Amino acid sequence: MLDGASFGKWIMIIGLGLTLVGGLLWLLSQFISIGRLPGDFSFQKGNMTFYFPLATGLLISLILTILLNLIGRR
Repeated sequence: MLDGASFGKWIMIIGLGLTLVGGLLWLLSQFISIGRLPGDFSFQKGNMTFYFPLATGLLISLILTILLNLIGRR
């Protein structure tokens, strides 16, 4: 079981991790057009647009898998 201090510590670590990932994605978007890769589908009909970022999702999943495996192997 987690006590209050330990739980708060994990929440802060997760928040910091999400902030770092968000900042990294923001920086990468300045150089690479993430979200407009081949394999990202966009359909427009009238005033409705449907966007499905399949390739972007797979790329982010691959990068996070590699990073988490590197971090987890101690």
